[in-house]
Amino acid sequence: MLAAIASLTTLGLALGLLLGIASRYLKVESSAATEQVAALLPGSQCGQCGYPGCGPAAEAIASGAAPVTICPPGGRALAEELASLLGVTADLSGVEDKPPMIAHIHENICIGCTKCFKRCPTDAIMGANNMIHSVFADACIGCELCFDVCPTECIEMRPLTPTLQTWFWPKPEAVAA
Repeated sequence: MLAAIASLTTLGLALGLLLGIASRYLKVESSAATEQVAALLPGSQCGQCGYPGCGPAAEAIASGAAPVTICPPGGRALAEELASLLGVTADLSGVEDKPPMIAHIHENICIGCTKCFKRCPTDAIMGANNMIHSVFADACIGCELCFDVCPTECIEMRPLTPTLQTWFWPKPEAVAA
């Protein structure tokens, strides 16, 4: 028994050392601009921009292959921030400036088809096949992917209601002097 423990410990240490060496020598370098853009993006991997996640979208925005207005969940504020970071001008006429929204499922209409459950990138929807679903408001990013696929239209996008954790003091309007 001690021989088995010793051999597994040795094997684990050797493979861990090999992984550490491989991560150092096979590391893929990315530009600083890509990392800054990725830090600004929501990180929800929803795919609304047409890229498989926020990492590839950040690379495309930083290289200039995609416009700064590509992220629908980020809205106008994110587009303005990305434009100022990259030093480009952005056409914000097509970007909606809407308040943060979260999904709400009307339980009396839900049939439990799991289409919304499968499309949610953050696993904010809880439920199972042929059961009523519900939404974890803290995990919902308001991407509306579940809203688009619901066959019974039981999902409604509602504005985020402020709680003690999300409420902030609004900035006062600038007084014209």
